[in-house]
Amino acid sequence: MNILKNKQLKPWYIGVLIAAIYLIIINIIIYFEKQHEDGVIIDLFSGIWYTIVTITTVGYGDMYPVTKIGKIFGATFVLGSFVIFGFLLGRINQFMQDYYEEKHLGFKGTNFSDHAVILGWNNSAQSVLEQLIGVGRRTAIVTDVKDDVDLIKESYSPKQVFVLYADFSNLEILKKVNIENSSMVFVNLKDDTTKLVHILNMKKVYGNCKFVVSLDNADLKNTFQTAGVTHTIAKNEIASKLLASYIFEPDVAAYSEEILSYAETDDDFDIKEYRIVDENPNKNRRYGDAYFDFKKNYNCILIGISKLKNGVRTLMKNPPDDVLLEVGDYILVITDRDSSLVLEKDFKIQEGT
Repeated sequence: MNILKNKQLKPWYIGVLIAAIYLIIINIIIYFEKQHEDGVIIDLFSGIWYTIVTITTVGYGDMYPVTKIGKIFGATFVLGSFVIFGFLLGRINQFMQDYYEEKHLGFKGTNFSDHAVILGWNNSAQSVLEQLIGVGRRTAIVTDVKDDVDLIKESYSPKQVFVLYADFSNLEILKKVNIENSSMVFVNLKDDTTKLVHILNMKKVYGNCKFVVSLDNADLKNTFQTAGVTHTIAKNEIASKLLASYIFEPDVAAYSEEILSYAETDDDFDIKEYRIVDENPNKNRRYGDAYFDFKKNYNCILIGISKLKNGVRTLMKNPPDDVLLEVGDYILVITDRDSSLVLEKDFKIQEGT
């Protein structure tokens, strides 16, 4: 039989095989017990009952073989039941272990949407995650280090963070983090070359995804942008600018560093962006008029607009007064936590969406 050619029998094959063996044995017992005047296992119903109480090791004692051959097969039946019962318990235990292991490692997937995805876990990824959690953005993390899974799960709520253990080259498994419905993918792999290769491969499968990378080599910015990366950031470039600023204008540097971080307390300020939608009361208003109203009504400062032209977003820092705030534009404001809640209520949209 083809069944026996398999190196490992499928569970339903095993179940059918066990049922067939039991059926044969019970029919043999019924055959001989029917010929004895004191026999009680004489039909299929009584045979099934005997099978159930034997397999479950209940052993009520109301039915048992009385013939010599019946007892021989009955003994075989009982001993076999212990073996099979132990086997079934082992299979169930293994199934539960496999299920929880797969769930623990993220193989069951997540239903997160409009979330961030981080490929690669290290100190840099952790810093980014802390900022994302601070602004309430759910995040899925993909790591190829199994020990990272426990560390991440122990540190963050599953309502905010989902983690998947996977080989980065396995593009298909990235569907487990619902990458197609993510807002941005942060590619945080070991070096710029590895990042570029993975992005090019991912673009073939997930062409609609937006990617952001931090580069070791600032000269590769154009290369990554040509490859379809939405945002490129050079690590050393940012650090150098901030360090230089601390040297000759420390207050500006301190302000810049603080304003880039999310507001941890009600008194902290940070920069937020909001998309102009039809319901926004500032739709089609002049920038100059909106600027003063934002300070008066929301205690926040309007500092720029990002406009979409020919598929490219153009950032306008301190634009002219007559520039209109149009649907689809993103406005940038410096605001505190309380003011941002009022903005979201009036603008009918959350920040960054």
